[in-house]
Amino acid sequence: MALISKVTIQEVNNRLDAIAVAGDYIRLEKKSGRWWGRCPFHAGGQEKTPSFKVDPDLKMYHCFGCNKGGSIISFVMEMENISYPEAIKNLAKKIGIQIIYEEGIVSEEENNENITVKEELYELYKRTAVTFTHFLLEKPEGQDALKYLGDRGITKEIINIFRLGFSPVNRDFLHKFLKQKGYSDEFLVRSGLFSAKYKTIPLFTGRLMFPITDRQGKTVAFGGRTLPSAVQNDGNEPPKYINSPETEIYKKGQTLFALDLAKPEMRKTKRVFLAEGYMDVIALHQAGVANSVAPLGTAFTDDQARFLNRWVEKIILILDNDEAGKQAAYKAILTCKRNGLSCLLVNQTEALKMETGDKNNDNFKDPADILKEFGSQILKKILNYTINDFEYLISLGLSKFGSGGSKNRAAEFLFPYFEALDSEVERNDCIYKAADSIRTDRNSVQKDYINWKKEGYSSRFSDNGKQAGFNESPIRRNAELVLLTAVAVNMEIYPEFRAALEINEIHDQYAKELFIALEECFQYGETGMDSLLSRIKRESLKDFIINNGDSPEFRGGLTSNKLMEDGIREIKKNKLRKRLTEIGAEIRQIERSGDDDLLNENINDLLEEKKKIDIQIRSV
Repeated sequence: MALISKVTIQEVNNRLDAIAVAGDYIRLEKKSGRWWGRCPFHAGGQEKTPSFKVDPDLKMYHCFGCNKGGSIISFVMEMENISYPEAIKNLAKKIGIQIIYEEGIVSEEENNENITVKEELYELYKRTAVTFTHFLLEKPEGQDALKYLGDRGITKEIINIFRLGFSPVNRDFLHKFLKQKGYSDEFLVRSGLFSAKYKTIPLFTGRLMFPITDRQGKTVAFGGRTLPSAVQNDGNEPPKYINSPETEIYKKGQTLFALDLAKPEMRKTKRVFLAEGYMDVIALHQAGVANSVAPLGTAFTDDQARFLNRWVEKIILILDNDEAGKQAAYKAILTCKRNGLSCLLVNQTEALKMETGDKNNDNFKDPADILKEFGSQILKKILNYTINDFEYLISLGLSKFGSGGSKNRAAEFLFPYFEALDSEVERNDCIYKAADSIRTDRNSVQKDYINWKKEGYSSRFSDNGKQAGFNESPIRRNAELVLLTAVAVNMEIYPEFRAALEINEIHDQYAKELFIALEECFQYGETGMDSLLSRIKRESLKDFIINNGDSPEFRGGLTSNKLMEDGIREIKKNKLRKRLTEIGAEIRQIERSGDDDLLNENINDLLEEKKKIDIQIRSV
């Protein structure tokens, strides 16, 4: 597929009118020199007080209610649920820019190639899913997989509903089969069904197959589970699960397993059960809990939450009780709160003790295990044993930090939850409840939370980032980050900046990442904020730039230049001060050694260097 040229992307970035683009989706009003509207994400455009701001200069948006933000191009992607290339094409067409691809100008007819490719991919995945099902139900080599499902309590009816299958062990079969059906080598390479390294070797062999469908029920990807008896040629156990890569028709962060099957019951009950994996969801459906879905190899994302918010008001998390499950629960709770969803958690360990009378059921930690061991009725009953998300977090925080007497860490563990709340009344109520549970002063917790926010911590965690309380290194406002942010929102001063400072003089990890992104933009001649944000991996750093970049502190010629000059001076002075400290330590070490020869040889050089550094500090 032809790639849109960087020249076209840059021209779109330069010429698009952020106010006009956003104004096609929401009503914007100019107040106090800024453009405001009602957020289309967290409140469906029904806010009473507009909290959604568009910056026409940076061509960015930011909502102070749900903290969603990014470039205007990403806003179009969110609103239209389309890919980056599709958003560029749509905007180019509106602006009147002719799209140039890396191979040259492409006609409108050739632009429609993507539509044809998507339809062909849908047909390919449908055909492949039917083939896998045939192998599971009709072929001898699928019998072990069929027996495995039966042993797990899964019926033929559920197998047919989920269209489960088995990928043949023969590595040559799938490619030859699809070639016979008329598919080209080029098309099969981009299909996501074959190894990226070995073009004819299928991604899935000898695995129980789970078709992944879009909201309309079309198969767009697969998950494959190895069978318990499987071993690799080298004698090692293969990965338990592997999943399809993303393609033109599949974006895992925007897709939920079994969504098409769960949607009718979700609409009816206004709630959804969120489990961890394929077998858990299938087990829940087997137990008659049809409003059950799962993320696909990632943490629960904002895109998935916003999509569920169309039909449900409440999410019930049914996750493992191990450390990974607790971390997933923490993030999922924050994701729910950011997107206006209430949240409960199933306490399956306690529920099993109550329902079975057996106090030693800690090993049965997920719905699939519970279905196998206890059957559908018990699985369905335990879903009634829920705990409020905030009570769960308090309990989790106390278990992690409270026993060691670190009440401040137990409280700080809850700060991202407080920030995710829309209501100030609800936030204060939670702060008071948290303080009472931790047995500390309410005002102290509230004051610490306010300071935590002022100091610039990021509390919106990405799919790639670790969670607070789970070894996350929080982003914190400091001189280096302030300096790099000032340069980021005034990219015209970057050439002067890079001439005055080298990256090895920057120590903050977030400032260093921003420095690298700026240098990459400079090298490729890219000036748009969208290009800069796309080169930053940490979502918390993107959020910091979005949330702080439009502040008057960072904007405007003289202000930004002064920030840059002051910041560079401070960094250089810090480097010199650090060397002074090292010189002092070296002198003391030589004096303690009692070696007169060493003292006479080096002390004068160190003192001379110290004198020069003192002069440099004064001159800086």
